Amino acid sequence: MLWWLAYIALGLFTGFFAGMLGIGGGLVMVPTLTMMFAAQAGFPANEVLHMALGTSMATILFTSLASLRAHHQHAAVRWKVVVQITPGILFGTLIGTLFAGSVPSRPLALFFLVFVCLIAVQMILDLKPRASRELPGALGVFAVGTGIGTLSALVAIGGGSLTVPFLTWCNVRVQHAIGTSAAVGFPIAIGGSLGYMFNGWGHPGLPQGSLGFVYLPALLWLVPASMLIAPLGARLAHRLPVTTLKRLFAGILILLAAKMMWGLSV
Repeated sequence: MLWWLAYIALGLFTGFFAGMLGIGGGLVMVPTLTMMFAAQAGFPANEVLHMALGTSMATILFTSLASLRAHHQHAAVRWKVVVQITPGILFGTLIGTLFAGSVPSRPLALFFLVFVCLIAVQMILDLKPRASRELPGALGVFAVGTGIGTLSALVAIGGGSLTVPFLTWCNVRVQHAIGTSAAVGFPIAIGGSLGYMFNGWGHPGLPQGSLGFVYLPALLWLVPASMLIAPLGARLAHRLPVTTLKRLFAGILILLAAKMMWGLSV
């Protein structure tokens, strides 16, 4: 099978929603890559999830840059918030990747599936906290960044599914919350990518072309496709209502989670 075609298609799909919703795309990329790697020869069965997590996080490193640039052109990035939250993000991703690298695949997969389902339900119901708060002080933002970074590294997401609700809860306009989330995704991806590379370095049995838990042949196809389409999704986020697209995306997440759960049970 020509796996590079599948990687390109996955990159286009995740890149579009990364730009549209301010997410990193890992919620779709991780279960899909897990199934792709499991179907290919040379991948150790007990490490396919770690490989999917690491490769997804490395892809977000580039996708977030493309999405960030597009949102910055619309003046939708709250840079003060980005500067305040980044130290906590980096600290949290360090914790998350160290923890993820030491956890066996099955419990890590179950944690990922529960997280995906919770996010999907939130998207389908369009649950939004009451916008009656202001952003907390520097210490509060650091603490929130640590939590977002830890969870994002564990499930290899750009943090948008956590950052956007937090910012809207703090009375930040939704377009600015999405743009700021895209910027926050970059430090998450830096810390997460380095963590998965370090934790998988020298791990026995990994396929040729691996850099730790990052599979470079997949990365080389995913990145151009996702970076190409992410700006389009970002532009549409400023022109179209995103509620319907969020619900469609949530439905896809549930289907992927169900398929991944079925794979774990057989």
